[in-house]
Amino acid sequence: MDSNVNHASAVTVNQQLFKQGAEARLFTGSFFGRKTIVKERFSKKYRHPELDERLTKERMRAELKGLMRCKNIGIWTPAVYFVGSKSNTVHMELLENVDTVNIYIGKLLMGCVDGSCDVQCTNKLKQLAEEVGITVGKMHLAGIIHGDLTTSNILIDTTNVENESTKPKLALIDFGLSHVDNSAEDKGVDLYVLERALTSTFSNIPWFFDIVLTSYRGTYTSGGEEVFKKLEEIRLRGRKRTMIG
Repeated sequence: MDSNVNHASAVTVNQQLFKQGAEARLFTGSFFGRKTIVKERFSKKYRHPELDERLTKERMRAELKGLMRCKNIGIWTPAVYFVGSKSNTVHMELLENVDTVNIYIGKLLMGCVDGSCDVQCTNKLKQLAEEVGITVGKMHLAGIIHGDLTTSNILIDTTNVENESTKPKLALIDFGLSHVDNSAEDKGVDLYVLERALTSTFSNIPWFFDIVLTSYRGTYTSGGEEVFKKLEEIRLRGRKRTMIG
């Protein structure tokens, strides 16, 4: 974050609504000549005002800490330019030429015939799965729990994806539910959320998550077996809930 910015004049100009979700609105704009995305956490009228304010501030703090912690261990995240504590906004670097992993996989599979990938498509997916496993493994090795590890919160740099000799470059975003915890349970939940996001959308490539786990295992070398045991327990709990309804 820029420490010498004059907070009174630190405003992202030319803001345009980019996306709205259940928790926040995203705007694009310009922050001192830099392309910027502004994340605004808006008030939830169905919540008690004091509870709403507390949860909003907690998630803003979690977002900032998650971004910074991941950046400090070499994981690509957007730079933070300015935090509006009164407006509940975070002004961040706009990452260009990126797709969510969800969209990128969808684009690759669109080119498949009868749902069967050719060699080039399969190799790209394998490379992506390996890099996802490495990224999540590095994050967990540092004790960082994402809290919402879906394929929409992992971005891939699309500028060089056609070059099969270059590893995919990934970024992580949306850390509002992140925290620091070395428990195998929370790491297993992160992996389970990612697995569900993948298998529910891309059931025709069930091997993708297997490669993610293999790559994760090679990166998360401290206590990885305990995380996998917890993942199995969480899967079982999930199946039971599905059966019971």
